Amino acid sequence: MNKYIWLVIFLAIIIAALGAVLIFLPVKNNINNPPVVLGIRITSPISGAEIFSPLKITGTTNGEGWNGFEGQVGTVKLLDKNGKQLGQTAILTAITDWMKPPVSFETYLAFVSQEEQSGFLVFKNENPSGLPDNEKQFAIPVKIAKSSGELITVKAYFNNSELDSEYSCNKVFPVERQVAKTPAIARTALEELLKGPVNLEKDAGFFTSINTGVKIQKLTIENETAKVDFDEQLQFQVGGSCKVSAIRAQITETLKQFPIVKNVIISIDGRTEDILQP
Repeated sequence: MNKYIWLVIFLAIIIAALGAVLIFLPVKNNINNPPVVLGIRITSPISGAEIFSPLKITGTTNGEGWNGFEGQVGTVKLLDKNGKQLGQTAILTAITDWMKPPVSFETYLAFVSQEEQSGFLVFKNENPSGLPDNEKQFAIPVKIAKSSGELITVKAYFNNSELDSEYSCNKVFPVERQVAKTPAIARTALEELLKGPVNLEKDAGFFTSINTGVKIQKLTIENETAKVDFDEQLQFQVGGSCKVSAIRAQITETLKQFPIVKNVIISIDGRTEDILQP
C-alpha cells in the first residue's frame, strides 16, 4: 500500500514540475497566440466578432512602437483559418494628427470568403526604418462570414517621381486595388485614392498630393458628369498651383476610369468657385 502512495506522490511531483516548466517557457509570438501589445487599441471590430466585407476597422495608437508616419499608423490584413490572406492589406489611416498621440485611425478592408470560418485580423506597425527589431504585430480573432459577392479591381491615380521625374503636376498614374463588388464602385475607387499609396507603391515612386483625413460628403453621377463634394480637409493648408493641379488630376482621373464619367466637378461643402486656390 505504501508503494502506491509513494508512486502517486512521485507522479504528482513530476506533473507539477512539468507545469512549472511550461509556465516559464517563452510564448511564441504569432497570430495563434497573440501577445498583449501596448500602443494599439482596436475599438471595432471587437475580438471574436463576426465580420462582413467591406469591414470598417477603427482604433487608436499611443506610441510604444505604434507611431504615425505620413498620415498612417500601420496596416492590417485578414488571414483565414489556414493562414491564407483574404483580400488586400489595408492602411490604417490617421483621422487625427498623426504626430500627436493618441492617434485615432480607421480603414476599410474588402475580402471574399467562400465559407463561414474563423480567422485573424493581423495588425502591423509603421516601421520606416525597416529594422526587424522595430517591427510590431498584433492580432485579434474574428469569425469570418461567408461572402455573398466577389472582388473587383479599381484604379486610384497618384503622382509618381520615377515615371515623371520633372513632376509635371497634373500627370498621374494608376495603381490597382481589389475591392468588394458594389454598386457604388466610383465612390469606392475614390476612397481607395484617399487612403494614399501603400509602402510598396511608395517604393515605386508613387505619392499623393491629397491631405490625409479627407472625407467624401456626396457623390452623384448624372449625364456623364460626376459631382463630388468633399469636406474642408481637402484644401487645408494647400498652396501653389502645382499642388492644386495635382489634387484635381488625381480625383478627376480616378473618376474618369469609368466609362459613364466624362466630366468631373469638385466641390467643398457645396462650393465650387472659391476652392483649391493656388
